[in-house]
Amino acid sequence: MEERPVHTGKVAGSIPAGTTENPCHRIGAMTGVSSFLGGRSGDVAGSLDSSVDHGYGTEQVGALSTEEIHSEMAGKDKSETRRFAVVADRWRRSRERIAANKHLERTYRIVVGVVGGVVLVAGIIAIPYPGPGWLIVFTGLGILASEFEWAHRVLRWVRVRYDAFMTWFGKQSIWIRSLGAIFTCAVVLATLWVLGAIGLFASWVGLEQEWLQGPF
Repeated sequence: MEERPVHTGKVAGSIPAGTTENPCHRIGAMTGVSSFLGGRSGDVAGSLDSSVDHGYGTEQVGALSTEEIHSEMAGKDKSETRRFAVVADRWRRSRERIAANKHLERTYRIVVGVVGGVVLVAGIIAIPYPGPGWLIVFTGLGILASEFEWAHRVLRWVRVRYDAFMTWFGKQSIWIRSLGAIFTCAVVLATLWVLGAIGLFASWVGLEQEWLQGPF
């Protein structure tokens, strides 16, 4: 009688051809995995899909116990935490060496202020345009906040207001949200007109209109 191998994750076994396997065992195992993962299901979904793609079947998924998944995730979290702690400790020691030298300390703070200020201004300019304008703003404030207490307070204040505005904006009707898209398009077109890009494109297609050439 022909036998069909079953993967259990530990020792390969076999089930006689006439034996009926209870599908509830698989469903129960997979349900336990899903309920344990919660919001982190995406981290493991790739590995589960990989098992199926390589022909291991759903038996191997059922063989993954909750304890094994928890242990694996905990190990990854601890490893990442240790790496972050090592980097933070090295940075703290380097910063202490900089602080020990008065001239080096002043130079370092000036460099941080200049770099952070440039990034912040670039982010503010980029806000009306499509792209990560606010992300650049937060990055600039984060650089400044690493050395200046006022920047840390501003960063916290701006982040709270930004979150509140995005929550409010997401609850508005499609017409209100469309106004935001129209405003963005208007800013982009105005910028292209000022730079002369619209006039250049118009000349390519034969539209020789003086008002399209821009002010410069």
